Formats: sequence, C-alpha cells, structure tokens
Amino acid sequence: MAVLTPEQEASVRTQFAAGQATEAKKAVAEGKVQLPPTLSVKELAEYLDVKTVDIIKELMKNGVMANINQQIDFDTAAIVADSFGVQASPMAMDSAIAEEVVGEGQGTQVKLTTRSELFSTDGEAAENLKVRPPVVTVMGHVDHGKTSLLDAIRETKVAAGEAGGITQSIGAYVVEEKGRRIVFLDTPGHEAFTAMRARGAQVTDVAVLVVAADDGVMPQTVEAISHVKAAQVPMVVAINKIDKEGANPDRVKQGLSEQGLVPEEWGGQTVMVPVSAKQKKGIPELLEMILLVADLQDLKANPAKLAAGTVIDAHLEKGRGPVATVLVQSGTLRIGDNLVVGHIFGKVRALLDDRGRKMKEAGPATPAVVTGLPDVPTAGDIFQVVSSEKVARTIASQRAEQYRVATLAQTRRVTLADLSAQVGKGAVKDLNLVLKADSNGSVEALKGSLLKIQDPQVQIKIVFEGVGTVTESDILLAAVSNALVIAFNVKSDALA
Repeated sequence: MAVLTPEQEASVRTQFAAGQATEAKKAVAEGKVQLPPTLSVKELAEYLDVKTVDIIKELMKNGVMANINQQIDFDTAAIVADSFGVQASPMAMDSAIAEEVVGEGQGTQVKLTTRSELFSTDGEAAENLKVRPPVVTVMGHVDHGKTSLLDAIRETKVAAGEAGGITQSIGAYVVEEKGRRIVFLDTPGHEAFTAMRARGAQVTDVAVLVVAADDGVMPQTVEAISHVKAAQVPMVVAINKIDKEGANPDRVKQGLSEQGLVPEEWGGQTVMVPVSAKQKKGIPELLEMILLVADLQDLKANPAKLAAGTVIDAHLEKGRGPVATVLVQSGTLRIGDNLVVGHIFGKVRALLDDRGRKMKEAGPATPAVVTGLPDVPTAGDIFQVVSSEKVARTIASQRAEQYRVATLAQTRRVTLADLSAQVGKGAVKDLNLVLKADSNGSVEALKGSLLKIQDPQVQIKIVFEGVGTVTESDILLAAVSNALVIAFNVKSDALA
C-alpha cells in the first residue's frame, strides 16, 4: 500500500502551494477550474483569482452567510465560480491519501469503514490485544432508582434533579471494583428517550436492568428489555428498593419471567441481584456479577491503533462551543488528533474525564469529553481518528455529500407531499414543526413528546430537527413549509 511519508506529504503541499496561484490564473483565463470536494472561502478566492470579499458577496446573493474561513462544498463553489464566468469541475483526489484511508484509492471515491470493521479485533495479533473494561448501560422504569443506584455505586449524590424529568443527558462514569475499571452509561429513564436507550445498547457489553421491588415490571421495563434483547447484550437484573415496605422480589421475578427473563434460582439463565441503593446494600455483589458476565465475553482491544468510537451525546456549551461526550472503543484518543465524526471533522483541542479532569489521552472503553469540533455531532455517530487533516477532509466531504442528498430528498418530500396531502384532507390540518434544541437528547425528548399528541383534527409533522441556534435557514424552511419553529434552551442568530 503506497502511503506518503510526512516528508513527502510536506513536499507535495509545498509544491502545490507554490504552483497554485499560477495554475489558478491560467485556469480562470481558460474559463475552467478544478475544485476539491470542500474548500474555504479564502481558498476559492485563490482558485478563481478574485478578492475574498467578492466571493463572500456572491455567496450572500445565493443565501449563504460565510466568513473567510468558512468551508463550502463543491456544488456551492461551482455556482459561485459560474457567476465569475468560470466552469468548475471536481478535482481528482490524491490517490496515496485515499489508499491511506482504506487501502484502495479509486478516483474521488473513498470506501467508508463500517462500524463493525472499525471495532473488530479479527486478524489482530494476540500480543497487541489488551483486556479492556466492560461498558455497562443502566436501564429501567422512571423513578425505579436507576440514577440512585449509580449514585450508590459512585458514592455521590446527583439524583435529586432527575425526579422523572427529561432534562438529563446521557452521562458516562468510571468506577473501580477490586482494582478493575467499569464504565457506566446512564440512559435517562423517561420513555421519551427510547431512541437514546437504543443508542446506548450499541456500545454496551453488559446491560443492568433496574426494577423496583415494590413496583414490579412496568411499561418502560418492558421497553428496556426489548432493546437489550434486540442488541443481543447480556443482562443483569438489579432488584432495587428491597429495603422499602411492600418490597416483593418474588413478584418482580415472576413478572420478569413472563418477559422471558427467568432467574437462575428458578432454573433460568438471568442473573438477578437484590440491592438497596439507599442503604448501599448488594452493591459489591452487583459489581461482581457485572465483572463475571463481562469476563465470559473476553473483552479486548488494541490500544495502539488510531482511535475510533461512538458519540454518546453532544451539545453547545457557552464559552467552549460544540462539546461531545464520546466512548473510545478501539485505539487511543489523544489531544491534537485529527477527528472525523459523521460528516464533520476537526482537531481534538481538549480531553476531559468523567470528573472534569484534563486528560492527555483516552484508551479503549474510556469515556471522554471532547472539544475542538466545528459543529455539534449527532449522538450515535462513529468518530474516527485519521493521520492527517487532508484524510479527515476527504472522508467528511463524502459523508457530507451523502447527508446533503438525503436531506434534500427528505425536505422535498415533506414540503411538497405534505402540502398536497393538506389540500386533499379538507378539514384535517397538518401542523408542521421545525425543532431546535441544545442537545440531541433534548431534541429527541421534544420530538417524542410532540408526536404522542393525538388529535383527530391535527396531524403533527416534524419538518426538520437539529441541535444549535435557530438560523436563517431554519426560518426559511419553516416559511416554505408553513411550519412553526419550536426552540428549546437555544437562541436565534442575528439573521433569523
């Protein structure tokens, strides 16, 4: 596999920079120019041999607000180039860089690695694989003591603010038991976060189902069981609140047996541990069972590889910008790494652990808070470290194009098909909505709650959903879709 050395790549970049201005002028004179999949406004000005301010003015005429460092895609750049009388065509990628990504460069196409390929240890030399901590998702019905159980395990008090609400995002916590680390993911207990629970199961090695001994199996308990079964994740049941009056563990076991979870003492295969989060009873036994179930899976990873993992949650934070909580599943994530997440890319500026302490690196099965991305990623997205910014740009560009095509198709279906249906329904009205919130969790909670509203006279449709401030684009979409904009815990920008 031909891979450029750092010295070779630097040489190529130097030669490219030296010849870029001359080539640009020659191309403009001929009325043709080749442009990369994505480039900045400043770079486009250099390609077209025009002033940056003229590029910005032309973008504004086309409804795009951009600064000198703003990244734009090829289609947008081609429209701008056309306004200057220059025909743009896609630039062929550096094949050596493409090979570095996937081992086979094919023009402008890059084969994107799948989740299973990225995290697989198949073919790895045994000496390169190290035992990693298990990742545990705690699930259960609201108010069954799920967060209190995590508090008891961590010996902290953070449960008071939950109280059945929907304001708490997924958290990731690391604890130690007999010198071994265990990573806990806290998926909020409200049923509005069904999708967040499902995402949690994607990265889970062991699921802990919390059921209150005085309440028994509830609807959200059944939902959680279905998610764990679908993900084929081993399960440990924590029968909580055994200290309360009216606690009946046998009734809980009977209810769980009806859902296919038969306890070991009844001849089944499900581990069930009685606990009291309030009195901290049964916690050592629960952790012991978690480690036992994890050991049966022989969990290992290669810490020497470039890091890859999954975004657990993400949001905008004042003073820090986009912030993502990620779980490293393979390799080691370090400050300064070039990161691709979905269709965006950036450089890791800071790493924090679950207690807010600075880290230089995060190995396999380690949760970390990452800053340095230019935009808010989507929870559930894969993140991947690559060797250079150029590789990151290439991968992100292809994903961005796929995302753009899918988004345009979806938007057209909503605005045209729904308006047509609205006319045909007569008395029945469609209520189109654009949803914006401060985090993925809030968006999904808002969406789930709104879609539960049942009214024979009104049909609710979500035209668009996203994280971040309300932008001019959101307002324009709402206008053409005859939609209302609902914003939760975010502001609008100056142009909206």
